[in-house]
Amino acid sequence: MEPYPWKGCFNLVKVLLDANALMVPGQFGVDVFEELERLGFREFLVARPVLIEIEALAELAGSRRDRTAARIGLLLAERCEIFEASGRADEALIAIAEKTGAAVFTNDRELKKKLSTRGVTVIHLRQRRRLEIANRKEF
Repeated sequence: MEPYPWKGCFNLVKVLLDANALMVPGQFGVDVFEELERLGFREFLVARPVLIEIEALAELAGSRRDRTAARIGLLLAERCEIFEASGRADEALIAIAEKTGAAVFTNDRELKKKLSTRGVTVIHLRQRRRLEIANRKEF
């Protein structure tokens, strides 16, 4: 049996990346684009407020490790389409996901709950080594 039976079951091709998602490669060494493609996603989007958040983290994060991960995330964001939006990052991600039908890759527990209750597909890091489409019962 294929380890990811949901692959190909969704008509989703777009995925929005949260700031913490863009930092995953720098923190855990996971190639998020390869993993997202494995799950069937082909279009990568970043909301403008997420870019603003990660720019701030690159300068002001408490630890050197987080600043470095944020800088890597900024470089990775260049591979994504920038979706113009205003307001706070979480609200922008919810609004864009609902408007476009895109999934959202985030590890933020509260955001995952909000997205799930609105029927948005959530992708998250599992066991610090692979991405997974979340089961709504997990939140």
